[in-house]
Amino acid sequence: MEYVACNLCGSRDSKVLYPSTLSDGLDRGNVERFRCTSSGYGKHDTIVKCQNCGLVYVNPHREASAILHDYEEVVDELYLEEREGRVLTFRRNLRPLEELMPPERGRRLLDVGCHIGVFLEIAQERGWEAWGVEPSHWAVREAHSRGLHVIEGTLDDLHVADEFFDVITMWDVIEHLPDPLRALRKSYRLLKRGGIICIHTINIESPLARLMGRHWPWLMEMHLYYFSPRTLTAMLRKVGFTVVKMINQGRFLRLGYLATRIEPYSRFLAGGMSKLVTILGLKDKAVPINLGDLFTTFARKH
Repeated sequence: MEYVACNLCGSRDSKVLYPSTLSDGLDRGNVERFRCTSSGYGKHDTIVKCQNCGLVYVNPHREASAILHDYEEVVDELYLEEREGRVLTFRRNLRPLEELMPPERGRRLLDVGCHIGVFLEIAQERGWEAWGVEPSHWAVREAHSRGLHVIEGTLDDLHVADEFFDVITMWDVIEHLPDPLRALRKSYRLLKRGGIICIHTINIESPLARLMGRHWPWLMEMHLYYFSPRTLTAMLRKVGFTVVKMINQGRFLRLGYLATRIEPYSRFLAGGMSKLVTILGLKDKAVPINLGDLFTTFARKH
């Protein structure tokens, strides 16, 4: 474990928001809790809030090398079952991005933390030259089996010229990074002038997060930073970006998969829902879910 300064302003003055719910033994660093489909709600290290700028983050957290190792080793077969929900989500999410970056502005895109590459497939269908970078050995193999251009590793393993991409996306990624400011600075260098960065993440200042407090499901071990529209805007501006659009965006989930998300809170309710949707033949039906605690930010490099 290592103590870190605020990633936004550098201050070390913080207060505890939520004490750690992890033991000091084998409970910490369970690779299964680093799956995209993990239901490890409520299992997290100490979460603090910067007294200077208001950024919420985990402190102390595990060393970056240990975190990277977990993401390299993680296997997530359930993600494959939830593919249809991801396809519907990414098709919808790509539309506002294309409004801000029409074809004549350039069509080379990088998806950071692309996992098995569903978003890359959607982008390619729309005529984008789609690149991805992903640390999971398993996920990269899945992406390569679909013929996708995915580099195994992190942004540090991506060796291209500055101003190489027209668009960079981070879907549910920035909250997992040990040093998001560094990642945004690297992204700024990689983007062309006029290029767009698109970041989708959880909102710690949303009404639902405030209402649920320590029971908010996104308080999880794999999440290191908890942004709000205010703090994410501040970090983007610090790097040099100008925020041009910000919207609340939920996602599409299969009803069968949604039942598994309820299980950590109520096995009875989850079991009942699972049986009901199976009986009705709706297990694979994808429905839109938006609780207002997920948001997407679009920012431009000038």
